[in-house]
Amino acid sequence: MADTLNGRRIAVLAANGVEQVELVKPREALLEEGADIDLVSLKPGKIQAMNGDITPADQFAVDRVVSEVEAGDYDALVVPGGTVNPDNLRQDENAVGFVRDFVESGKPVGAICHGPWILVEADVVRGRRVTSYPSLRTDIRNAGGTTVEEEVVTDQGITTSRNPDDLPAFCERIVREFAAK
Repeated sequence: MADTLNGRRIAVLAANGVEQVELVKPREALLEEGADIDLVSLKPGKIQAMNGDITPADQFAVDRVVSEVEAGDYDALVVPGGTVNPDNLRQDENAVGFVRDFVESGKPVGAICHGPWILVEADVVRGRRVTSYPSLRTDIRNAGGTTVEEEVVTDQGITTSRNPDDLPAFCERIVREFAAK
């Protein structure tokens, strides 16, 4: 294990329907660098991960509930995708506020695939270059963001990627961005 992120507390914000690989791979990359990670969700217990949005995968234990945490408790935030996960998150005012507080505080945020949906809901993409799963691009433009077709993009503290194929680049970038803050 390296120590690039030793002593850093990172929240992974996810709910039922999270794409398993987009939860597991970034978490593994951050843990390998020494980060302390909490899985933060909408309610206590476990969340159901999915493969390809339709096939149930593993369940993951929730460490903290979003209504009981603050951005100040963490150094960085990761929002994995899956279609259902960010759709659930963006309907919860505590989750939306948590994300908004992260961005407004200048702390780094990483979101992949459909994860940027909650960035749109939190009104934090305005004036930023963002990439995502293609079906979100109209939402991002309507929220004042500029969409780009790139593997990974970092703009003003927000790192985004398009899909699971981009995970190697996304994981490398969030480790670097989270270490720099």
